[in-house]
Amino acid sequence: MSEAPLSPLARHRAFERIYATPPGLLGRLSAVNHSVIGLRFIVTAFVFFLIGGVLSMLIRAQLAGSGTAFLDAPAYAQVFTMHGTVMMFLFAIPMIEGIALYMLPKLLGARDLAFPRLSAFGYWCYLFGGSILIIAMLAGVAPDAGWFMYTPLSSSTFTPGINSDVWLIGVTFVEVSAVCAAVEFMATVLKVRTDGMALNRMPIMVWYLWVTAAMMLFGFPPLILGSILLEIERAFGWAFFDPERGGHPLLWQHLFWLFGHPEVYIIFLPGAGIVSTLIPVFARTRLVGYGWIVCSLIALGFLSFGLWVHHMFTTGIPHLSLAFFSAASTLVAVPTAVQVFAWLATLLNGRPRLTLPMLYIYGFLFVFVVGGLTGVMLAVVPFDWQAHDTHFVVAHLHYVLIGALVFPMLAAAYHWLPHITGRAHEPARSHVAFWMIFGGLNLTFLPMHLTGLLGMPRRVHTYDSAFGWDWLNLISSIGGFVMTIGFALFVVDVIQQTRFGTRARRNLWGATTLEWAMSTPPPSYNIAAQPTVTSRDPLEDNPRLAADLAGGRGLLASPERGRMETLSVAMITGRPDAVIVLPGPSLWPLLTALACGVFFVSLLLKFYIVSLVGLALVVVAGFCWSWRGGLKKDPLPIDIGDGRALLPHAATRDPPSLWGMVFTLMANGTLFACLVFGYLYLRVVQAEGAASAPLVSLPWIGLGLVCVVAALGLGAASLAQRRVSAGKAGVAPLMAAIAFNALAVAALTWLVLAAGDPTQHAESATRVFTLAYVGVQAAIGALIALYAWLRMSAGYVSAMRNVETRALVLWQGWTLVTTVIAALMVGLL
Repeated sequence: MSEAPLSPLARHRAFERIYATPPGLLGRLSAVNHSVIGLRFIVTAFVFFLIGGVLSMLIRAQLAGSGTAFLDAPAYAQVFTMHGTVMMFLFAIPMIEGIALYMLPKLLGARDLAFPRLSAFGYWCYLFGGSILIIAMLAGVAPDAGWFMYTPLSSSTFTPGINSDVWLIGVTFVEVSAVCAAVEFMATVLKVRTDGMALNRMPIMVWYLWVTAAMMLFGFPPLILGSILLEIERAFGWAFFDPERGGHPLLWQHLFWLFGHPEVYIIFLPGAGIVSTLIPVFARTRLVGYGWIVCSLIALGFLSFGLWVHHMFTTGIPHLSLAFFSAASTLVAVPTAVQVFAWLATLLNGRPRLTLPMLYIYGFLFVFVVGGLTGVMLAVVPFDWQAHDTHFVVAHLHYVLIGALVFPMLAAAYHWLPHITGRAHEPARSHVAFWMIFGGLNLTFLPMHLTGLLGMPRRVHTYDSAFGWDWLNLISSIGGFVMTIGFALFVVDVIQQTRFGTRARRNLWGATTLEWAMSTPPPSYNIAAQPTVTSRDPLEDNPRLAADLAGGRGLLASPERGRMETLSVAMITGRPDAVIVLPGPSLWPLLTALACGVFFVSLLLKFYIVSLVGLALVVVAGFCWSWRGGLKKDPLPIDIGDGRALLPHAATRDPPSLWGMVFTLMANGTLFACLVFGYLYLRVVQAEGAASAPLVSLPWIGLGLVCVVAALGLGAASLAQRRVSAGKAGVAPLMAAIAFNALAVAALTWLVLAAGDPTQHAESATRVFTLAYVGVQAAIGALIALYAWLRMSAGYVSAMRNVETRALVLWQGWTLVTTVIAALMVGLL
């Protein structure tokens, strides 16, 4: 801004005072800055990766020869279960979250994410949930029913200890973090960009991360629902998966793989985004087929949700279903091939440089193509019948996952470490690490295809020498240790580069995206002024952009207001429509996560009264957390520079917080849709010899009362919103909304008591759970209405500032929809 005669150094110091994390232990615990939280995710996920790697070496030591007595069967079961759990839930997805948290604002030319405190809360949930699993392993009570927890093996009948409960509760705690990240990324990409960054001008990496976030939003609720149902069955004897009481073990597999197969593409897409970002940089040309890639990855996101039965071909499902899902599994190769051909065309169109990041990209192309080809083989039903649950599948899985994520992650590390640290790597050691990782990977998993085709099953801790698998397993074990040494060299290289590497110049690789317009290492505020972009390659359009922004030639360039700010934009055009006033450091995310930890750990230890206390603490902490935002008087427009002025986001019609509620409801709706699917599935598929469901006729007057009360709650919330928008008091309608929601909870409690004994039959269990779910929605609606009433009484709500009442209307509408569907479902069926 022209009125701020500050030198670049003075501007930097002023912004750093505003955005920097406070010093001291409490200051670090209160950090909400996206760079800090993103790096915490990345480092923590890599620590879990190292733990998972050690567990894999224990597996390979056990399988190196026939009859090995290194691990007995129970210990081996814990080791391979924890290896899969750590790699899938504590490394892969959190690493993606960390990369997105760190990179998204920088790629978008913004100063932070839409909800910085939500990111911090997600990190603490991830750390605490992962710690539950690791502590249980050290205590000798780690999960031992496989990382997929198939029923009935994971039921209390066959695993009566706490082991499976550790998995169900620890993983669910971690998944809270994933859903928070999905909501964060969805809202950020749509609303928090710099001026002029329309959807068709976003960096390709942003598109990949946005589609990944959408898949996380819809992919994780099925697993969360399945974990809740299985834990309730284990803890209280309800009959969801017990075939003798009308349940069905395959319901767990459906819910698990509704999450599990999209997760493969959740892991693949960010890795592919890294590849699509790095290839143009090192080929010194623009990406070929930007639009085609965007369309293909959106198609891939949709198709990935129609493939879950790909993992269930041998479970006895109807042949028509086998044909459909086999065709869908083959079809998914088309959008993947579009991306591969676009990468090859970009390489052919440019002049590639064989840098270390490109070496890992080439390794990715080889490894992922091999994994993709074996995936197409497994999509063919007759072949899958032969290879299912053999080491062939193990080899395919590792080629896909390591190729899809680990190689791009290592390429990204060497590409962006000069940006993060301001220092360059040491080439000799870095290349040795690559060849050991690449060679060790192929030495480990190529022979597994042969052991699988020779009939070696998965998840066995020993085998007889007569099968002839010894020499192949020995080669795999040697390869595994070679690969581990390669990763150790990578760790040493990163530490050396971070602490002792030579200083690297800004934009070392000659990239064209906005993160390289920042100082290296980047400051806590990212960028001294937000630019106006006119294409996907702003640094190519203006080579002096970095100097211009450091000198304050851009938007929001003045630190004089003394608060953290970033632009909010129209979703499609990228034209600024508000100024987001970002929250400062806060301990409430940590305290809320600790309250969640009290809840989850109490459930694990069967201290159910204490768990209710933890739940109450979550509500109190949530109120305190959200209370600090907002404005007590209608604001004036803020001068953003370039002769433009915008209102703060809290006083606009389209704030990011409202979109956060929309995306939260989408995740909630997915969970409810899976619940309806499970209810109908158990009605249709009854295990042979199962007990008959007891005849229970719910009172229609009760079901009708709940629907009427839910409609009245929506009416009261809508009336409150209309009155507030007209500048009138809305206290009375909000109090009515609280009362109607409380009445709905009471009526649903009555219906739950009348719905039958959930321990007797699966139909009763699903009926009770469905009604309880609706009761939870009504209870949350009452809390939102109470919060809106308190905010209104404190002066935070007006005709201009009414996001609280608008969010309440959204939630009450959702509560009415679920109430009507649940009433019809449990009443008519």
